[in-house]
Amino acid sequence: MEHTHTHDHHHGHHHEITNVNTAFIIGILLNMAFVITELIIGFSSSSLALISDAGHNATDVFSLLLSLFAFKMMKVKASENYTYGYKKLSILTSLLNAILLIITTGIIFYEGIRRINAPVEVQGKIISLVAIIGVAINAISAWLFFKDRDKDINIKGAYLHLLSDALVAFGVVVAGAVIYFTHWFWLDTAISFVIGIIILVATWRLLNDSIRLALDGIPRGIDLAKVKQTILDCKVVTGVHHIHIWPISSNENAMTAHILINPLDIGEFEKIKQTVKHQLAHINIHHVTLEVELQDSITNCSTSN
Repeated sequence: MEHTHTHDHHHGHHHEITNVNTAFIIGILLNMAFVITELIIGFSSSSLALISDAGHNATDVFSLLLSLFAFKMMKVKASENYTYGYKKLSILTSLLNAILLIITTGIIFYEGIRRINAPVEVQGKIISLVAIIGVAINAISAWLFFKDRDKDINIKGAYLHLLSDALVAFGVVVAGAVIYFTHWFWLDTAISFVIGIIILVATWRLLNDSIRLALDGIPRGIDLAKVKQTILDCKVVTGVHHIHIWPISSNENAMTAHILINPLDIGEFEKIKQTVKHQLAHINIHHVTLEVELQDSITNCSTSN
């Protein structure tokens, strides 16, 4: 009975995110076409802003592919060796994603510093035209992830990437126009630095969250004090300790805890467990294992010691 309850609840929870597959596939195809366009035009017009934006967008394509792969793997059944299945891959994916973005930024900065001394002549009009396409593609892709962005760290990562890309592309449009009218070619390099900084800022939080989840830290949005209170609010429970909360995947959490009850209430044990599990499901903790301790046995133990 207990198992089916948690399983059903979970099944419903996952169902909410299944439409994301389409968003990922559309996002991947649109961005892939755009990266190829940007690279060809960027190299032929020697625009570092376009090339660095293409690099940025290429990491997006890769991260969307990784996230899509992680979602597929989350549905793989658990095995004898992997009793939770491959759900943790979704966390490792977001970590790898963050690291890739930081490496990309490093490359952009390196190339930008090299160019400071020798600005390259670029065609502002071409830069602007290509970047306008970028604004459209990234805005459409970001919109596809908008409604599910708070349900999973990978979807949030994809959404943030695409949104920052749209803003960056808009900046490139403006820079291209300014270069076209003023011939300030250094602006192309300056914009590539701004793109790099935007990527770093957006990535920092993703990196932090991913490391925390990879190290089995309490996921963002779960408050330990609130979890304790939720358990203590069940009227028969007199105490709770040894609480461990950790992520199984980027959108599923597990918990173990010891709860104290009065020996007189031992008959209510199953009911208490169901109530606690039901309440915890509301605050996004689904796999709950509870060990019950009787209050008297604890006090007897401590006096005999």
